Amino acid sequence: MTTGIRIEQIGAIDEELERELAGLLTVVVEDGASVGFLPPLTEAEAGRYWRGVPGEGVILWAAWEDGQIAGSVQLHLALKPNGLHRAEIAKLMVHPQHRRRGTARLLMETAEAYASTEDRTLLVLDTRAGDPSNLLYQSLGYVEAGRIPDYARSAEGELHETVFYYKKH
Repeated sequence: MTTGIRIEQIGAIDEELERELAGLLTVVVEDGASVGFLPPLTEAEAGRYWRGVPGEGVILWAAWEDGQIAGSVQLHLALKPNGLHRAEIAKLMVHPQHRRRGTARLLMETAEAYASTEDRTLLVLDTRAGDPSNLLYQSLGYVEAGRIPDYARSAEGELHETVFYYKKH
């Protein structure tokens, strides 16, 4: 299922990669993904976001398939002394044309493996209730920790519940 998908850790974002990532972000937001932005999101706005990633404690991976950007994920390492054992999985996104091919799972497994090398034994994440990502996270062993109503606004202005997950490994 994951044949032909290449995952790469991104250390710095040049102009070409910024355009690719901005295109990915605008497409997934337009498609309804709850990743902190609302449509319409311009590529210029998306590009400004990516200029700050990666950063201190923020590790970024991108996936390519057939020479096209297929997805990305971030791992946010807790930097405070009492949290050096944990990290947050953030902004997992897969281009709609590349879904259902194992890209999201491969990105998650890559982030989890890196977290292990950093001795991060507790991973946390959140996602909108009802999104297909819930099934992915559960299949990877994430446990629902709780829900918060009215957490994120949709493009239509509705407030949606979010689900928080954790995984010990």
